[in-house]
This record gives sequence, structure tokens and C-alpha cells, in this order.
Amino acid sequence: MEILSLIELIAPETINLLETRYIILRTIFYNQPIGRRSLSDILGFKERAVRDQVNFLRNQGLLKIDIMGMYITDEGIKTLESLHPVYNHIKGIPELEVKLKKLLKIKEVYILPGNSRDSGMVLRDMGKITSKIIKNTIKNGDIVGITGGSTMAAVAEEFIPDKNKRDVIFIPARGGLGRNVETQANSIAATLAKKLGATYRLLFVPDGLEKEALEYILKNEDIKESLNLIDNMNVLIFGIGRADTMAERRNLPEARVRELIKNGAVAEAFGHYFDIKGNEIWEYKTVGLSLNKFKSLKKVIAVAGGEEKAEAIISISTLNENMILITDESAARKIIEIVDNAT
Repeated sequence: MEILSLIELIAPETINLLETRYIILRTIFYNQPIGRRSLSDILGFKERAVRDQVNFLRNQGLLKIDIMGMYITDEGIKTLESLHPVYNHIKGIPELEVKLKKLLKIKEVYILPGNSRDSGMVLRDMGKITSKIIKNTIKNGDIVGITGGSTMAAVAEEFIPDKNKRDVIFIPARGGLGRNVETQANSIAATLAKKLGATYRLLFVPDGLEKEALEYILKNEDIKESLNLIDNMNVLIFGIGRADTMAERRNLPEARVRELIKNGAVAEAFGHYFDIKGNEIWEYKTVGLSLNKFKSLKKVIAVAGGEEKAEAIISISTLNENMILITDESAARKIIEIVDNAT
């Protein structure tokens, strides 16, 4: 990227133009077919400026336009993929990844430019890169645990299927939480298994049961099998939750939520609530993956974005140094700000 650095120094307007055209191509790719006015609204650009750039990209054979709107061509897709590392360099992502990995002291960090909370495109990009990492991580014979949540649902949605068959079992890492079927661990595990040519088991147990109810349910052979697989899983793919958000999703009493926040809880994982240093504040009894099991895993992939999750990411990163983190630029810069202010 030395040439790009030279261009940034001597002709920064060229870099600005490249960035603008990249963003337009990427936005069309994720929203096609789309009209110019809608594209202008999404990007916050003046319609005339968008029209000029769209005409250039069409003349280059990167876009096509019909009565339904604009589409990206096959050549446009190839160009967009080639521009990803260039855009990352412009945004300083490689340097940011190195710094964040060092600060969090974990195995690997992948950062997507932008803020996944504000942009569905960033969340979808996080899903795509997670797809590649999962394929490179899992091996035949693996038992892969999956958690639920909107971020993990996006990963499943963006997962790129292939024709390979894999001797891999996907299993929900814990019981169900919430009422949205699409974000349940069962649904996500099944979707990922189908796209990967793998098999899956389901866990039809709500997250957090009374002791008597749990003892009764555990007599079921299918549930016994699922819990045995969880005990023997060797890969985990999970989303990181904020303590207050997860407490609300579990409908915890307001007094309990206030107590957790007062005691410094910033993150939740597998029913355990932690402060920013990774100290356990409180445990909500759940069915599935235990904290000790999580700490012992060698292959752990976490997906979380948005600056509001920065403290939660810092906290959970202290629990397992083998963790691979996929996050966004917003969360990464906030994490660095928090750590720098603490030193």
C-alpha cells in the first residue's frame, strides 16, 4: 500500500473520490435494485453528486440501470472485492487491528470499517467475514456451539454456503432466550449447519428454568444428548451482550438490574455477569455451556459491534486468550479510548 500512501500525500482528493465511489458501489450492492433518490437518502449525498458518480461507474461497466433501478455488474462485484483492502487501508484498519489485538491480548482481531449499529451494511460485512473465519476454523469431527441474538442471526443470514459435506455437529450453546424465532440459537445452529453441509441438534429448553422443572426435563433422551454434546463441544461461535441489555431480555426485576449496574456489571455471557475487568458479579442459572468450559476452549469466535458494546468486549476478552474477535471500527476506537483513559 506504499503507492496509496504516496497518493494520500500528494493528491488526497483522489483518495476522497475513490472512497466515495467505493461507498456508492457497496451501497448499491447491498440494496439493489435501488434508485438514485433512495441511494442519495441512504448516503446523505446530494442527488446531483450521486448522478455524476453513478454515470461514471455505469460507463466503466460496473453498474447497469433499468426500470427497477441500479444493479452492480459481475465486473462491479470483482472491483468492489478488490477495493475492500484499499478502503481498509484508507480508514487505517490494519493498524487498528494490530493495536486492538495487543490491547485485548487475544488470538486475533478483524475490524470492519464503520458502525454496525447505524449501518446494516457493516453488520452484513461482519457476517461475511465471520463466514470465512468459521470455514477456516472448523474441522471434521468438531462439535460447534452457537449462541443466539441479532448479531449471530446476521452471521447466519450472510453465511455463504458451499457444496462441501462436513463431519461437524452444530449445537445451541445454551437454552432459548426471548420470543423471536429468527434470533434463537436453535434456528441459527440449524441454518449454519445446512449452509455448511453439516448436521445439527436442537435444545428445546428455555434459558433459566426452576430446579424442579429442569430435573424433569432432563429425563428426556434428546435433551440429554444435546447437553452431552455441549459438554463435549470444542468450538464456540457467540455474540457478546451488554449486562443491562441481557438483564432486560431476561426480564430480571428492576432491583436486580440496578444492583448489577451499581456493582459494575458491563457484560453478560452464558448467564454470567462481569465487570470490565472480567470479574464475575452474578450468575443467572442457565442450561448449557458453563463458564469453566468457555475458559478452556481453544477455538472461540466472538462477534460484536457498536461502541455501546466496547466495555462488554473488553470484559469478555479477559476470559479466554484464544478468542478471535470480529468487530467494527466504532467499537474498536471506543475500546482504545477506554483503555487509554484508564492508563
